[in-house]
Amino acid sequence: MTAQLTVVGAIDDLRRYVRARRAAGERIGLTPTMGALHAGHLSLVEAARRAADRVVVTIFVNPAQFGPNEDFTRYPRTLAADVEKLSRVAADLVFAPPVDEIYPPGFSTKVVLEGPAHADLEDRFRPTHFSGVATVVTKLLNQAQADVAVFGEKDYQQLLVIKRLARDLDIPTEILGAPTLREFDGLAMSSRNIYLAPEERERAKELHCALSEAARRIVNGDDIGAATHEARARLADAGYDVDYLEARHAETLAPVSSLDDGPIRLLVAAKLGATRLIDNIAVQS
Repeated sequence: MTAQLTVVGAIDDLRRYVRARRAAGERIGLTPTMGALHAGHLSLVEAARRAADRVVVTIFVNPAQFGPNEDFTRYPRTLAADVEKLSRVAADLVFAPPVDEIYPPGFSTKVVLEGPAHADLEDRFRPTHFSGVATVVTKLLNQAQADVAVFGEKDYQQLLVIKRLARDLDIPTEILGAPTLREFDGLAMSSRNIYLAPEERERAKELHCALSEAARRIVNGDDIGAATHEARARLADAGYDVDYLEARHAETLAPVSSLDDGPIRLLVAAKLGATRLIDNIAVQS
């Protein structure tokens, strides 16, 4: 039998909990999510538990990070099921605020970004996305005052944006990245995978396969441009509409031309039917 998990929706209640636990000498971990939780999210909670004594999970579908033609209204909202899943792992508190708790009437402040937020990757196709992410993450970090916060590497550009944000704004919370969890065939776990039709789900494995093959070729000395070009062509043949598939420096997201340019990350975003999937892997020699 699982323990009942406390859910709060007010910032004051969140802060009251954190103050009490910190007064008891405990470290606080934070796992921000948009809900519709799967095993990948739960692995972030477990990573936060390894780094802290208490783990707060936030569940908030952030309207500020969705563009006008994106899926905010149909994004899955499964709070009861999410809380049940979190009660079976190491979560201690769920912060699930309504929209007007995060963005009250008259809210008019946004975080403006440079650096990895302008790498000509996700920002090319979702120009307002990272400002929305940065604004809500800044608020959550300020509200929770956690010692450590864990974000998934699947959203790799986002992870680098948040790390830079915390450094630049002197936010004392340590930002940790956690590895991507994958399905049996390599597809990165994502809340949006439920949108894939059965036939699309079968082809979805090609995303990870194309990245893995490109990484293998680069490690073996093939030209990076040729390897990424072939990977894009492979995805197009599988029915994908490819937004980007790029080799970038793993710490700055600057373009790279050879293994000598530093640690390399391959990043991809592509649509399969109506579903947009993203993924990334390290190129390890």
